[in-house]
Amino acid sequence: MHTSDSPSNPRAGAAPSLPRLAAAALAGTAIEFYDFFVYGTAAALVLGPLFFPTFSPLAGTLAAFATFGVGFVARPLGSVVFGHIGDRHGRRPVLVGSLLMTGLATVAVGCVPTYESIGAAAPLLLLVLRFVQGVGLGGEWGGAVLLAAEHAPAERRGLWASFPQVGPAIGFLFANGITLGLSVTLTEAQFASWGWRIPFWVAGLLAAAGLALRASLEESPDFLGVREPARVPLVEVMRGHWRLVLLTAGAIAVGYAVFYAVTTWSLSYGVERLGVSRPVMLTCVMAAVVAMGALTPVSAHLGDRYGRRPLCLLGCAATALWMFPMVALLATGQPLLMFLGFLVALIAFTTMFGVVAAYLPELYEPRVRCTGAAVGYNLAGVLGGALTPIVATATARGTGTPWGVAAYLTAVAVLSLGCFALLPETRPESRAVPVTG
Repeated sequence: MHTSDSPSNPRAGAAPSLPRLAAAALAGTAIEFYDFFVYGTAAALVLGPLFFPTFSPLAGTLAAFATFGVGFVARPLGSVVFGHIGDRHGRRPVLVGSLLMTGLATVAVGCVPTYESIGAAAPLLLLVLRFVQGVGLGGEWGGAVLLAAEHAPAERRGLWASFPQVGPAIGFLFANGITLGLSVTLTEAQFASWGWRIPFWVAGLLAAAGLALRASLEESPDFLGVREPARVPLVEVMRGHWRLVLLTAGAIAVGYAVFYAVTTWSLSYGVERLGVSRPVMLTCVMAAVVAMGALTPVSAHLGDRYGRRPLCLLGCAATALWMFPMVALLATGQPLLMFLGFLVALIAFTTMFGVVAAYLPELYEPRVRCTGAAVGYNLAGVLGGALTPIVATATARGTGTPWGVAAYLTAVAVLSLGCFALLPETRPESRAVPVTG
C-alpha cells in the first residue's frame, strides 16, 4: 500500500480548484464512456442483423457482442500505453490523448457501411474501430481518477476521486437517452437504416467540448513530486507488484460483470427473448443507472469514513446474494419487477464502485501509479466486461429462466470477494502491510 499525503511539490504552483478539476474529470469520463456505451447498446439492438446478416439471430447477436468484447481486450493495452505516458510525462497528456482517440473512433463507427454495402469489410472495420476505442478508454480512467485523487486532501480523497466514477452513469444515460428518443420518434426501418448512427456522430461534438474543458488543467502534484520517473513503468509494476495487479483485476471483475449484464445483455434478452419493447427496456435500465450515479459519491464518502475494503467486501457479498433474484425478476418481463432487480444489483455494484477510484491509486507509489492502477482496472474489464454479454447470451439459449446467467454472475462475485479479502486497507489511518509481488 502507498498513500500520498505529502504536501504538493513547489513546482505545482498555487493550489488548483478541486471542483473544477473534479468537473473536468467527470466530464471526460462521461464523454468517453458515452462513446463506449453507445456501441454496447447498438450491439444489443441492431448491429447483429446489419453487420452479420448471414448468421442466425442468436449467432448475429453473439457476433455483435464479440466485437463489443474486443473493446475490453484492447483496454489493458491502452492502460499500458497511456499509463507509460502518465508515469513518464504527466497525467494531463493522458486526458487529452485518450479523449481524442476514443472520440474519433466512435464517430468513425457511425460512418461504417453495412454488410449489404461492402460485405465482409464491414464487420472487419467495426472490429478495428472498436479496438481503437478500447485503447483510448483504457487510458482515460487512470488519467482522470489520478488527477482528481492526487489533488485531493487525504481525508477526502475518496469523495473527490469518486466524481470521475459518476461519469460512466452520465455517459450511459446520455447514450441510451438518445437511443430511446430515436426509438420513439423513428420507425424500426428508419432506426435500422440510419437512426442508429446518430449517437455515434454526436460523440464528435462531445469530444470537442471535453478537449476544450481539459486544455487548461493543472498537472498532478504527486507526479510533479516524483524525482525519478520510472524508465519503463510496466516493467516495474510487473516486477514489484504483479500479485497486486492480479488481485485488483479479480476484485473489480464483479463490477464489470454486473454492470454489463444489466446494461447490455439484459437489453438484448428483454427485447429478443421476452418480447419487451425497446423503450420499456431502456427506461427500466436507465432508471436504475440514475440511482447508481447518485449513490456513487455516497459510497465514496463512506469509504473515507469507514475504510475502502469493508465497502468493497460488502458490495461483493450483496451482489453474490442478489444475482438469482435479479434474473428471476428479469424473466417476468414486468417493468416494475425488472427495474427492482436492476436497481438492487446496481446499488450493490456502486457500494464497491464508488470506492475503487481512491482505493486502487493508494495501492501504488506515485512513480508507477498511472500504469499499475489502470492495468489492474482494465484487466478486470476483460474478465468481467468482455465475457459477460457473450457468456450470458450463450447460457440463456434455452427456454425458461436463465439460471445459468445467475450462476455465472454469482461465481464472479465470489471470486471478487476472495480477491478483496486478500487486499489491504489503504485509508491514511490504516497501517496495513502492502501487497507486493
